[in-house]
Amino acid sequence: MGQSQNSLRVAVAGCHRMTHRTPGSHNFATAFHAVPETDVVAVFDLGTDTRTEFADCWREVWGEISTYDDYQQMLNEIQPDLLCIATRQTMHADQIELAVQAGVRGILCDKPLVTSLAEMDRILAACREVPLLLGLDRRWMPRYCALRELIADGVIGEVTSATAYALSNLINHGCHSYDAILGLAADVEPVWVSGLVDDVSEEPPDSRRRMDPAGHAQIGLANGAVLYFTPDGRHENAGMTFEVVGETGRLFLLDDANESYIWLADDSAGAGLRPLELPEETEPWPAGKAMVSDLVQAAQTGGRTACDIEHVRRATEIGFAIHASSAEGGARVDLPVADRSFRVESYPWGNE
Repeated sequence: MGQSQNSLRVAVAGCHRMTHRTPGSHNFATAFHAVPETDVVAVFDLGTDTRTEFADCWREVWGEISTYDDYQQMLNEIQPDLLCIATRQTMHADQIELAVQAGVRGILCDKPLVTSLAEMDRILAACREVPLLLGLDRRWMPRYCALRELIADGVIGEVTSATAYALSNLINHGCHSYDAILGLAADVEPVWVSGLVDDVSEEPPDSRRRMDPAGHAQIGLANGAVLYFTPDGRHENAGMTFEVVGETGRLFLLDDANESYIWLADDSAGAGLRPLELPEETEPWPAGKAMVSDLVQAAQTGGRTACDIEHVRRATEIGFAIHASSAEGGARVDLPVADRSFRVESYPWGNE
């Protein structure tokens, strides 16, 4: 097909999960392919074979794709409109700063964002004027969009608490849990965190649990609501589970809200427990297409995305705040966290 003269030109950094055309989480190339306003024109990756696989896979769609093992050179020569960053999070702060300096109009970044809050602060400062989209899928999943609308419309009254059974680790995947439950609680600002990190001292030295352990936590919101996080109660091969409690009822969202129920108090219309009908996904990974469309609109209008710097700040800071609280025996820690230097090591990732 080749590239269109009127499309936004996209550069990809880190492509090891994008060397096939099956839509799915982290395969952002398929998401850009689904949005006609975008063309991928270049790719950076430190793996020669990976770059070649990516270019071969997508040549029929976008024609010849320029390949680079030097990120700065790619920015200088391509000057992309949009940048997709799917490298290891140790590289994100530098890469985002350089991209903003090069004049990109929008950035899609894979999770997790960073390995420290100091790195996060650099990214937020760089992206004050440039829309940033952190790829936390539930911001665009149809069923979660519908749930946030129902909650905003008062289906269970004002949210007073919520519980997430989903915290398999605090940073790498924890950001999904924090952002999802904050969205279900109307995105009220979190103001304090109390939590304990799991003891992983008996884990092997190379264990991922040692690198990024799970934990239990409470998050206090500015309106007095409290959110609870636990890895307990999550069943193998089942997605996240949430319970959202409001003044007049509650929601039970099982298996990542694929099975959902609403319970209303006795004095409410339709009292009792009943299934909650939510939109079904009629195509593979609709969140991918939706997030890229969101980024395109933000870049074209000067707006922001559905998971931009304020959402990114909250979803990132909470995990580090749990570590800070645990270091003080589970004491409440006010947000923002005072120590911005504490670092959680990144999982091995791609070719970086």
